[in-house]
Amino acid sequence: MRTCPSCGNEVTGRSDKKFCSHYCKSSFHYVKNREDENNLFRKIDGQLKLNRRILKEYNKGGKAMVRIEVLHDVGFDPKYFTSYWKSKGGGVYLFCYEYGFKQMEDNGKQKYLLVQWQDYMN
Repeated sequence: MRTCPSCGNEVTGRSDKKFCSHYCKSSFHYVKNREDENNLFRKIDGQLKLNRRILKEYNKGGKAMVRIEVLHDVGFDPKYFTSYWKSKGGGVYLFCYEYGFKQMEDNGKQKYLLVQWQDYMN
């Protein structure tokens, strides 16, 4: 008698079947992969998604200026971005998917200028 490694129930069917259901198979591999904290891909993907979510939250109107500390305090990491765009003026905007940022100084304080990807940037 074979038992399911996820739930312990009896496995019926093909002789090489390991799990009793698709749910148990998916659950088993999900838990196994979550335990692997050293997975570089997962870390990078998680940070990119977090950066995008933060940029979207602070840039509701398509363009905004936010102090650097505000974004860093909620987990934003500028080292993680998906693309960049260089403006005609020479400024470089870093993007997390469709939301971008550029570091600037405004009134003596370091800030990020937040923008959203536009068609003319192609």
